[in-house]
Amino acid sequence: MRWSRAFIPTLKEAPSEAVAPSHALLIRGGFIRQVAAGIYEFLPLGLKVLKKIENVVREEMNKAGAQEVLLTVLNPRELWEETGRWDLYGDELFKLQDRHGRDFCLGPTHEEEITDLVRKEVRSYKDLPLILYQIQTKFRDEKRPRFGLIRAREFLMKDAYSFDADYEGAEKAYDLMG
Repeated sequence: MRWSRAFIPTLKEAPSEAVAPSHALLIRGGFIRQVAAGIYEFLPLGLKVLKKIENVVREEMNKAGAQEVLLTVLNPRELWEETGRWDLYGDELFKLQDRHGRDFCLGPTHEEEITDLVRKEVRSYKDLPLILYQIQTKFRDEKRPRFGLIRAREFLMKDAYSFDADYEGAEKAYDLMG
């Protein structure tokens, strides 16, 4: 595609809500646009940067022996109640119900889901060590979303989880991620 046809809507001035310099530059440069407080759209340039960062992270994680998974964004209440975090997370947890009245949340993190998956699928200590990671959209109902992408309500995050037979194995996995 010709550069002259590229969709790069730049701004001469930063919006007044962009207090962090990085936030102002991303908006002025045509990388992102704010939809609502803490919610952003990535424009073509911003998406290109985001994908490049994801690929660097993937390469490093794969090189360390981790395997990528993709867990659900919609998480059942039962898993969160099992760990006691349904109520502990408080108002930061986006909660919703389906048409049958079943409670869910939009995942702010995925410890509950990955632990449930591994406890159902790993059959023996011989299947360990196991390092799984994902790059997934997360949601947190921040009281005061600010600083652009730093304290957003919807954001992309890489999280990694190591499952080991013993403490020494866990330390080794931790050092690998170092």
